[in-house]
Amino acid sequence: MPDVRPGERRLRREARLRSSRDYARVAREGVRHRSPHFVLLVAPARRGPAARAPAGARLGLTVSRKVGGAVVRNRVKRRIRESFRTRRVRLRALDVVVIARPGAGALSGAAAEAELAELLARGVPS
Repeated sequence: MPDVRPGERRLRREARLRSSRDYARVAREGVRHRSPHFVLLVAPARRGPAARAPAGARLGLTVSRKVGGAVVRNRVKRRIRESFRTRRVRLRALDVVVIARPGAGALSGAAAEAELAELLARGVPS
């Protein structure tokens, strides 16, 4: 059963990493987990005192042209966002960056979901 509120089918702005400063911090401080088609970077979330701290983690995506054309890259991003969205509440206050490697676009939806689920399970500190 996914950890999503009824009617909530999108990844809201508060649930996304948006600044290059956030990406750089996660790359610098985060722990890396690798699979054949994805790299997962996980770091504890740091938010300013004035920021509204959302429940759950925030996601950043990096999908380069090495993965494929625009249609393929967008499909990969949709699959990553959906996998993350259904698990977001369980990931607590973490910042997560997923980097798609070449070949990620050739995965079926089920294969991509399984690989991302395994990576996210490894990336969550106990």
